Amino acid sequence: MLQLKHIKKEYKTGDLVQKALDDVSLNLRDNEFVAILGPSGSGKTTLLRCISFLERADKGEISFDEFQKDITQVTKKEIRELRMKMGFVFQGYNLFRNMTARQNVMEGLTTARKISKEEAGRIADEMLKKVGMSDRAGFFPDQLSGGQQQRVAIARAIAYNPEVILFDEPTSALDPELTGEVLEVMKKLAEEGATMVVVTHEMEFARKVANWVVFMENGVIVEEGSSAEFFAHPKNERTARFLNLNQK
Repeated sequence: MLQLKHIKKEYKTGDLVQKALDDVSLNLRDNEFVAILGPSGSGKTTLLRCISFLERADKGEISFDEFQKDITQVTKKEIRELRMKMGFVFQGYNLFRNMTARQNVMEGLTTARKISKEEAGRIADEMLKKVGMSDRAGFFPDQLSGGQQQRVAIARAIAYNPEVILFDEPTSALDPELTGEVLEVMKKLAEEGATMVVVTHEMEFARKVANWVVFMENGVIVEEGSSAEFFAHPKNERTARFLNLNQK
């Protein structure tokens, strides 16, 4: 469904060049949960941002359903069309502070999708119920815990009925108790067959829920495989060390 080939991304500061992504390829099939693991600065978030065109890759190709093109040549119109197929859940929630939970979910539906307020409200109520936030629909972000805000952000992302949902370390800013409630929502989405790419440090969650696991370091994919094989029998010595350090 979604395929990236030979993605490259560099950041330049004066004469210093940092390779954020160096020839990264990724295949995502329908109804698949892909977990992307790796140390900080390994390129995980940059990869998600290039998939969603929040950043423009320097080189590579993207295929999404019948769409296939050099990623550097995708037009603004095509980016808007591709984004309509994606939901994005940010690490920092990115909710509008002056809008209630319900209004946050409705906003993109009415502005980007041009859906009527009545229909957007119906969808928002349905999505908030799905993530266990119906009783907080009229609350503003500052009145919600971090876990509740992230559940609203997930409701907003799935309101579009996207073909793929991208999660960028959705629990990294949460304490353990709040982390659990967000992971439970994500687990239910996976059980329902949602197609998801998740950058995470939650090893046990990735092991139990993901179909496919990717380990990145220094802008490259070091190893990837099925969750069962990846965690039980890592083939790369660097992968084994990472898992050993993060599963103690």
